[in-house]
Amino acid sequence: MSSFSIATSSKNNPPRSRALSLLLVVFILASNFSFAAPAIIPRPPEIAATSYILLDAKTGQVLIEENADEALPPASLTKIMTAYVVTEEILSGNLALSDEVHISEKAWRMEGSKMFVGVDTQVEVEDLLRGIIIQSGNDASVAMAEHIAGSEEAFADMMNQYAEVLGLSQTFFMNASGLDTELYYNTMSARDLATLAQATITRHAEFYPMYAEREFTYNDIRQSNRNTLLFRDRNVDGMKTGWTDAAGYCLVASAERDGMRLISVVMGTASEEARAIETQKLLTYGFRYYETHKLYDSNQVLTNVPVYSGALNAVDLGIEDEVYITIPRGQAESMTATVDVDEIIRAPLSDRQIMGEVRVVLDNNILYQGDVVSMQAVEQGGILKRFVDWITLLFSNMFSG
Repeated sequence: MSSFSIATSSKNNPPRSRALSLLLVVFILASNFSFAAPAIIPRPPEIAATSYILLDAKTGQVLIEENADEALPPASLTKIMTAYVVTEEILSGNLALSDEVHISEKAWRMEGSKMFVGVDTQVEVEDLLRGIIIQSGNDASVAMAEHIAGSEEAFADMMNQYAEVLGLSQTFFMNASGLDTELYYNTMSARDLATLAQATITRHAEFYPMYAEREFTYNDIRQSNRNTLLFRDRNVDGMKTGWTDAAGYCLVASAERDGMRLISVVMGTASEEARAIETQKLLTYGFRYYETHKLYDSNQVLTNVPVYSGALNAVDLGIEDEVYITIPRGQAESMTATVDVDEIIRAPLSDRQIMGEVRVVLDNNILYQGDVVSMQAVEQGGILKRFVDWITLLFSNMFSG
């Protein structure tokens, strides 16, 4: 466990007032804390891809990016959204894993990667979901799209609605499989794919382990997961590959090590091997030089400050929600934090009332800036208490400065 001091200053400092000078010690929980001197972070590796991004899944902080907002054909990375919509339907109660789905001739005739469902058969949703995620089945994708929305076109509209909700500004879907045609192809950016992957991991935690399954057998046909990093790197536990002539070789991957989860996206690499190598370079760089650091627990008290004219003489100030940040490894000791609040706080105060802000700084860069709130309500005191505090403040102003 590490600690650093927080200076508390007033937001308003009139000429005849004196600033609060209390130094506070706030304990920050950190795993695998390093006391070594801060290391110089080298330049990111050269990545042979049209577009790529690496981010911390917990904080959303981008560590490396190049052309991350360029709208490109995502090929079968499209199926991350297909699976996302299917899972949302399950979570909303509109669909069950045991539901049976009719396989149309259109789904059965799909080209490219398949899970090899039979025409006019009934297949359970759970099998089709695995077929989408593990085997990248175009037939499974179309079957689920038709089952949920009535047609693949209508399902693509649902996909676009979810994309809008998630803020995927460079994304547009025309189909559920990611197959390109002479007339159109889906578009997504590396940043949008990372955002979608992050939402999948956090919102669909119960289903995310499917992305780590190395193989799936259906109709007596066993197929391996196309994400070869699952077989090479024990930290990698998802997510999805893609390839078409227009898209090149693409890969969205996620890995977890020592409490840190990274999400990487590479688009437009030259080969199946290249997408794995370039992804490995991104993940290795991120894990080696950065760490996810927990600043505060939820409802953590930072300090206790005086309250005037109140039924209580003081109030606790703290942070409502957990706070995580991404920092260079070994630099936790170098962070400083400042809590800015009004010098004179008067009752009444409501519970969770915003009282000021805390700023955490490393090398003159603000890593976190958030509200500080009252951790309890403070009612106004009686007439005598208010009079005594008035006299106290009066004499304080007279003899200050």
